[in-house]
Amino acid sequence: MPLNTLTGKAPIVIAHRGASGYAPEHTAVAYAMALDMGADAVEPDLVMTRDGALVVRHDRYLGTSTDVADRPEFAARRAVKDGRDDWWAEDFTLAEIRTLRARQPFPGRSRDMDDHYPVMTFEELLVLLREGEARRGRTIGFHPEIKHPDHLLSLGLDFIPPLLRALADHGYGPDRDDLYIQSFDHAFLRRIRPLTGIRLTQLLVDDGAGAPHVPLEQAAALAAAIGPQKSLLLGAATKGSTGMVERAHALGMQVHPWTFRDDSVGPGFADVRREMLAYFALGIDGGFSDFADTALAVRAEYVAGL
Repeated sequence: MPLNTLTGKAPIVIAHRGASGYAPEHTAVAYAMALDMGADAVEPDLVMTRDGALVVRHDRYLGTSTDVADRPEFAARRAVKDGRDDWWAEDFTLAEIRTLRARQPFPGRSRDMDDHYPVMTFEELLVLLREGEARRGRTIGFHPEIKHPDHLLSLGLDFIPPLLRALADHGYGPDRDDLYIQSFDHAFLRRIRPLTGIRLTQLLVDDGAGAPHVPLEQAAALAAAIGPQKSLLLGAATKGSTGMVERAHALGMQVHPWTFRDDSVGPGFADVRREMLAYFALGIDGGFSDFADTALAVRAEYVAGL
């Protein structure tokens, strides 16, 4: 029986920052764990160093996810930006940032692997994924997210040349239907669209009034998919569809909401299993999860029940 996804295929499970529920996010061990679990795709976030290198971090600030606060040699780098007092990736060279060690930023999650793994470069992640594909004899989807691109461009740091060069060097191009470049920044998607045929994802956040910060029709002019905040898809009171999945599908876009977490379930759901089943029933084409093993099990349950 076909599913009510855009393609009629089962929704994909995208390992959010690797298996970040179990290991410090964006580390080699987190990505290796996600591949071992059988995730269909992985999602890294990219920021830039002062010397223009792409590194894998969720935030430009480093205080929550690395040991930088314990490194006296970097004490003077602390700065207030965007109202936050922290250390910032764009104030470090690649060599400096590589001396930092990753930590688990989520309260309540295991810290047993803290301080064991360095900050990954984009290049290292691409090598890990290609080697993972070769060992497993299958392709692994790739959804890199570009963080704060236009702000960094104002500092003279442009994501586009090193991003497209690195992807091309490792054989990632428009022929890959499981490759999506993502950003919340619509201006960035406009800027990169003429330069590549790689699929784009417009990430969407609630504008505060229950609507996406970029209208779907505007997103569809550039993007093959949307990555909406999951609350945009289900009504808060009734848990019925808001119609966004249906509208996105009518515009030809896949829908990959974020983020499903075993330890942080959406309002109104008793557990992540019930939550994910509700979203699969909507017809989402994939979902981001910190716990890919859980998401894969729930998907299997959902598909088996059709």
